[in-house]
Amino acid sequence: MPYNIACVPLLPQNALSANQAPAEWSATSSTPSRVCGVESHIYQLASKLSDRGHKVIIITHQYDTRSGVRYLTNGLKVYYVPFFVIYRESTMPTVFSFFPIFRQIVIRERIQIVHGHASLSSMCHEAILHGRTMGLRTCFTDHSLFGFADAASILTNKLLKFTLSDVDHVICVSHTCKENTVLRASLDPASVSVIPNAVVAENFQPDPSKASKDYITIVVISRLFYNKGTDLLVAAIPRICEIHPTVHFLIAGSGPKAIDLQQMIEKHMLQDRVEMVGPIRHEEVRDVMVRGHIYLHPSLTEAFGTVLVEAASCGLYVVCTEVGGIPEVLPSWMTVFARPEEDDVVDATCRAIAELRRGNVKTEKFHKRVQQMYSWTNVAMRTERVYDGICCGEQASLMDRLKRYYGCGVWAGKLFVICAVVDYLLWWVLEFWYPRCNIDVARDWPAKEIKEVKDGSGIRVGKKRSE
Repeated sequence: MPYNIACVPLLPQNALSANQAPAEWSATSSTPSRVCGVESHIYQLASKLSDRGHKVIIITHQYDTRSGVRYLTNGLKVYYVPFFVIYRESTMPTVFSFFPIFRQIVIRERIQIVHGHASLSSMCHEAILHGRTMGLRTCFTDHSLFGFADAASILTNKLLKFTLSDVDHVICVSHTCKENTVLRASLDPASVSVIPNAVVAENFQPDPSKASKDYITIVVISRLFYNKGTDLLVAAIPRICEIHPTVHFLIAGSGPKAIDLQQMIEKHMLQDRVEMVGPIRHEEVRDVMVRGHIYLHPSLTEAFGTVLVEAASCGLYVVCTEVGGIPEVLPSWMTVFARPEEDDVVDATCRAIAELRRGNVKTEKFHKRVQQMYSWTNVAMRTERVYDGICCGEQASLMDRLKRYYGCGVWAGKLFVICAVVDYLLWWVLEFWYPRCNIDVARDWPAKEIKEVKDGSGIRVGKKRSE
């Protein structure tokens, strides 16, 4: 059964043009214009759901002067809501002021399911609350791991518990992420599914001719922040270069820790062995990866790690820290794991170099294996089953919703109940002052002929729009 779905994420600034795809968005930059795993996930999932006959729209806030409605590839409609941005493309949480325009969009597009992404997106939380008030089905996908001890995590977890106490289903990108989300939001594990990210393997074809035959190149593509393990990188690179004179590093990305890397290069005089290319666009990631032999990923926390799949698809031997959901991403014969410690990262990298030199690693088989393991079509099919499940369930009454909110805490529960009641009253005020019969229904994107095909991994797509 086809559904009308509204995704409420945070999209990058450059996702603007009608003919732009994620491959044309800038990546690995510390600026808001980068495309991260969440944005790529949303676009690819929305595109594949559209191919399967569903109607998908995206709701996000405006970027600079970009507001209103825009169309992306495959007829994907994006609503850029004119909200005030306060810091790093984040909007001020308002709870109720988003409701009038959200109601307009939902009625115009005849939305049945509200699918929110990212636990730090205020628009996501507000959309799920308003969607439940309007009697819509709701789903939430969590892409990150959070702690339990610091003040920011405590506040985020309490907000997440409020939102997810009245959501129909939750999706996590890894089993580790599922355990983390279940603990943070006090969820029933049966109401949480695990659907991993994927990659378009055709965009990450290996090219052994681009890699040097004289030395081993270790590639790092990451945002240069503390949680991405940049401090480990700063400490490990000089030691690896000292042990292996024929090893070179290629680092792409930017962030506040880039200065530390530059200082390390100057201190140890590694200008001829460590190349920093700065921020790169997403379509350039593959061109950088194929220049290397090993991909190093020293992250301190990671829910999934899509870049590891991209690196393996390009034929790189992966060295990564054994944290979060990373051990679930690739089989052991494609990776060398290390503890998030300087000595262990150095040892793991040296083991990977030795294995490559002995010819024990068949990297030419990596791409085919990744193509078989990961497919956005498969992700869309599994997400579709989640939609089928939540649409078949019974709709909760207002009293049931208030009981769930009340159980969120001694004081927080009462505050959440007040928010839900005010939201419900606001909905009736909007229905009275601006009846839905006065709201024009938007015309759908012209439908194309749908036929059954198979994707590159051999998975039966079931439906695909013809050109």
